Amino acid sequence: MSRITVRRRVTRLTVGTPASIKEDFLAVEEPLEIRVGGRALAVTMRTPGNDFDLAAGFLVSEGVISRGDQFAAARYCADATVADENTYNVLDVTLAPGVPAPDPSLERNFYTTSSCGVCGKASIDMVRTQSAYEVADDPITITPELLVTFPEKLRAEQAVFDKTGGLHAAGLFDGSTGRLLVLREDVGRHNAVDKVVGWAAKEGLLPLRGTVLMVSGRASFELTQKAQMAGIPVLAAVSAPSSLAVELAAELGMTLVGFLRGNSMVVYTGDRIQPFPDE
Repeated sequence: MSRITVRRRVTRLTVGTPASIKEDFLAVEEPLEIRVGGRALAVTMRTPGNDFDLAAGFLVSEGVISRGDQFAAARYCADATVADENTYNVLDVTLAPGVPAPDPSLERNFYTTSSCGVCGKASIDMVRTQSAYEVADDPITITPELLVTFPEKLRAEQAVFDKTGGLHAAGLFDGSTGRLLVLREDVGRHNAVDKVVGWAAKEGLLPLRGTVLMVSGRASFELTQKAQMAGIPVLAAVSAPSSLAVELAAELGMTLVGFLRGNSMVVYTGDRIQPFPDE
């Protein structure tokens, strides 16, 4: 999809030097309406691209599906047009036969911004979606020496960030080899993670045992919950986690790592980072 970035003339100002006018790249932000069986479910502000992954990951995160084969098909709605051109901003998902439609309680004037994926949910209790997968019994261990290589690998693959400086990234790593399995970028942190989870669902990889989800920003409650729903045992973030993220990770038996920068990190929950000091 070509609408990932746009060009715009800007004025660059530096104190003590003449102003300069140049052309800059901006990350595109547009709404995506997700429908299931023709019925509107959610609207999210996202960077166009990998929309089918985004829809599949969103449905996993919300507990509508738990396997890729439950996501039968998706298509852009042909009647979503401006001046007779498809906007590619309305996506209709078809679930596999026998998969229940989303619970009506999910249809909650669902408008998710690029910075907050849980806006509109009535209470924090509604966010604690029951996952089809357990992460507490995942036996994966990972050395600090391997884990500290992930941020650089993530950054090296952020092609759109290089142009705009305005996108979050989420990457899924093999916890044994350190291989980057997939990376997705988006203006929304939650969208980037949904795109990763959706890719994995469509590839038939759920649950994602033995993997590490690496995010370029902070670790929120919502991102922890999304990792849980996909069966990911380790969540690592470049920045800080929130208190609710740490509480949920501890409750689930998930390993949560923050401030993963350079050769250091802070392990908030779990004992999968080996060698781990005795308390």
